[in-house]
Amino acid sequence: MSRPRRIRHTLIAAATAVAVGLATPAAAAPPLPDAPAWHVGIPPIATKWTGQVGPNNALPEYPRPQLTRDKWQNLNGVWEFARANVGQAVPTGQSLGERVLVPYPIESALSGIQRHEDRMWYRRTFSVPATWNVGTGQRLVLHFGAVDYDAKVWVNGTQVATHRGGYDGFDVDVTGALTASGPQELIVWAEDLTDATGQPIGKQRRVGDRGIFYQGSSGIWRTVWMEPVPAASVTGLKLTPDVAAGVLRLTANVDGDTAGLQVQAVAKNGNKVVGRVTGAAGAELAVPVPNAKLWSPDDPFLYDLQVTLVSGTRQVDQVGSYFGMRSIGTQRGADGKLRIALNGKILFNLANLDQGFWPDGLNTAPTDAALKWDLQQDKAMGFNAVRKHIKVEPDRWYYWADKLGLMIWQDMPSANTGPIPAQWRDQFEAELHEMVREHQSWTSIVAWVPFNEGWGEWDRAATGRIADEVKAQDPTRLVNAHSGVNCCNSHGDSGRGDVIDFHQYVGPASPAPSGDRVAIDGEHGGFGLKTSNHMWFGDGFAYEMTPDKAALTSKYVENTKAVLTSAKMCGISASIYTQITDVEAELNGFFTYDRQVTKMDLKQVKAVNEQVIKGADGSAGNVPQPPAGTPGLTGIAFYPLDETGGTTAADAAGDNDGSLVGGAAFVAGKNGNGVSVDGGSQYIDIGKPLLNTASDYTAAAWVKLDKADGAFQTVVSQDGPTNSDFFLQYSGADQRFAMSFAGVRALGPTKPNVGQWYHLVGVRDTVKGELRLYVDGELAGTASACLPQAGPTGNTVIGRGKYGGNPVDYLDGTVDQVHLYDRALSPTEIRELYASGN
Repeated sequence: MSRPRRIRHTLIAAATAVAVGLATPAAAAPPLPDAPAWHVGIPPIATKWTGQVGPNNALPEYPRPQLTRDKWQNLNGVWEFARANVGQAVPTGQSLGERVLVPYPIESALSGIQRHEDRMWYRRTFSVPATWNVGTGQRLVLHFGAVDYDAKVWVNGTQVATHRGGYDGFDVDVTGALTASGPQELIVWAEDLTDATGQPIGKQRRVGDRGIFYQGSSGIWRTVWMEPVPAASVTGLKLTPDVAAGVLRLTANVDGDTAGLQVQAVAKNGNKVVGRVTGAAGAELAVPVPNAKLWSPDDPFLYDLQVTLVSGTRQVDQVGSYFGMRSIGTQRGADGKLRIALNGKILFNLANLDQGFWPDGLNTAPTDAALKWDLQQDKAMGFNAVRKHIKVEPDRWYYWADKLGLMIWQDMPSANTGPIPAQWRDQFEAELHEMVREHQSWTSIVAWVPFNEGWGEWDRAATGRIADEVKAQDPTRLVNAHSGVNCCNSHGDSGRGDVIDFHQYVGPASPAPSGDRVAIDGEHGGFGLKTSNHMWFGDGFAYEMTPDKAALTSKYVENTKAVLTSAKMCGISASIYTQITDVEAELNGFFTYDRQVTKMDLKQVKAVNEQVIKGADGSAGNVPQPPAGTPGLTGIAFYPLDETGGTTAADAAGDNDGSLVGGAAFVAGKNGNGVSVDGGSQYIDIGKPLLNTASDYTAAAWVKLDKADGAFQTVVSQDGPTNSDFFLQYSGADQRFAMSFAGVRALGPTKPNVGQWYHLVGVRDTVKGELRLYVDGELAGTASACLPQAGPTGNTVIGRGKYGGNPVDYLDGTVDQVHLYDRALSPTEIRELYASGN
């Protein structure tokens, strides 16, 4: 009989044991020979836990905190190992030539192998305690926490399981394959081709690229263990808190003959029973939790849970568990912006990016204390959330997040950065839904993230469909369809899910909530510092390097204060800083990769983090109201450009005359004369800044293009320190008109015609946090631009822009009737201005 814990494996059942005893294969397996011995490898850098790992101390902790039993046996430790050849026969009864420490992946130093193999054999023997009564009322189940990537399992020469998937586990009932007594032989075959296939791999690569991808982890990399269970037993618990109803919704999955069986569940606060329920096995039950004490990062309270399978008055099986009562959703703040809410209250999710790699164990933390340590540092630094970045951790990582009080944004491990090949797409989706199924009961997980920066994404509509399906599978959490939808390989925003997520380095990003979706900064920061003797390659990089600890701390503090500004002005509900530790060549951690050196002043880090969480509460009045501005349609400056010669463009509204530069000349315009510029070096310089870019403003002009190709052309702008404060322009990248900031464009709908006059109006609205473009009197495009601008520093100019410190984007055409306003014109005023022809 097989016991599938996961929905996707093919489990090959051994022959069922007969009532009088266990099946007996032809020959019992020999025990492991004494030699050769296992020897730990030498990692490029070691953690403080590296030396604590050995044959008798390889992750000995109980691996499944949400479903506990008293009887179990850990099978971690020294196993035999050998490379496997294609088509090779199963080495039943044969000693293998090397020794590996399970569950550390074979590429890791802790494994003792420290190299990659595409295919591999593992072998060991084990004994079943006689007190377990296996075969006479009890079954024996083997549990594999994770094997990367394809796995097959044999017990005493009988194949009992196959499994595909590197980040989820599988279970198999091996009772029928056991011998009556003595050592039992266990052989595992694994194949991991990593980035040579379309399989989900996250950041793993067969060869680290000294960039943002890292050394892969193959084979067994989570705990292997076994336990006796009754013929009818609890195989899983689905735990869903329903705070509004005051109950825990519980489904106990039961394997075996369930006829006449019932489930009894008791919830406790210490020794005090708070609720109990009895019902059918496999049915959803409601465990009362009256006046629930709610779980939160400030108070991560957890209830104990005991679930008993009974037949009348007879106990058939019993398991222990726990749960937290909390809700996650969205609500509008006093400022009207939609934000994330925990337990019905707006709470900013201030998160660290956590990739889960270790210099000694790679995908596997050396010890449970090490696994916990990263999360403890997050809490100590004042973070209340973690983004688990395109990796899935062992159960104990989520247990510690539950216990410590950290909200988890859980990514799906991506495939390669290009589109997933068609033949692998169903597998990706199956593993995604399996990840959700396996982790749907962890209190700490508040959001699912199917895609990152378009890696693996093959179609925008498919991304939206997948987000909808995840939401249908788990409607109690947020779904972030696409982290970094503005970045990299993204196919664009599907419009689905609960979240709009931008990445920006060094950032922070500043998307705005829209409709029923909150906005978050999914990645930013990445400031780096080199730390001699604590770097994987002896060198590395970051998005912006700093010279010392003080400078790195200062950069972090400054950047995090900008997060608060983005939260107040734009309404972002979360931010994710890159990252908790250095990883291989990436030197942008709070700690070095070996966790030996603290790279920032953590007192300053905690202080600014707490300031953000407290201040980003959706309060009203965050956005200052701009002054009324100058009334009328003339504006603070107006350049009719009706002169017939000379190099002066008179200001008809005041005394801010402009100068024609580089041979720009007066020619016939839209209304009287205009100014012709050649797209090379000609423009009009006003000689000083006229628009207060820290407040609302509007720029308007008539323009006729002499060309419309891939080159940018700026009609009106104002110089900033490095880039123009704004660009009213033709965007060559889009071949449309635009009102822009550097990297932000409100675009018109169509490509303009060469030789045709157009009326352009660009509006900066600080209250709505928008740029708006009007073409010929009608709204043509909007873009979120919620962050405040600095005050003016450079000259207002007509016919060019500034980018990267240099004059750029010269207009090739004719401009006329330029107006500048110290307020945001209304749509009615813009239509009136267009109709006037001025």
